[in-house]
Amino acid sequence: MRNIDIFLRENGIKPSYQRKRIYEFMYENRIHPTVNMIYQALIHEIPTLSKATVYNTMNLFDEQGLIDVIPIEGNESRFDIRPQKPHAHFKCDACLEIFDVEIEIPEQIISEKLTGCEISNQNINFTGTCSRCIEGNQRQAV
Repeated sequence: MRNIDIFLRENGIKPSYQRKRIYEFMYENRIHPTVNMIYQALIHEIPTLSKATVYNTMNLFDEQGLIDVIPIEGNESRFDIRPQKPHAHFKCDACLEIFDVEIEIPEQIISEKLTGCEISNQNINFTGTCSRCIEGNQRQAV
């Protein structure tokens, strides 16, 4: 990634050390983390980091359009660095991993079904068991 200070400033964010490291973590680890996952990953490097700082930073990044909040879990938000292409998410109920899924919704479907509506956000989420977990279960059964 190019200079993170410039990138954050261009997006209306004052680039504090904590904000830079949180964004770098998101950029380098495309794992759809929770606030707690980000906090645990960075607390050893930034002892003064608090969960409130991570929450506030993620809210700021969301407001400025740098990340998307993924509503795939009922109790805790997951975050996705703003992708170049629209996509859906799949959460495996077995390993709890979240995967990006390329998906295209034909404009015709949107325009026919949502005539007169203004779409501000689009989230498509799937849950189930991923192929890796299914394969692992089949091996264990043999």
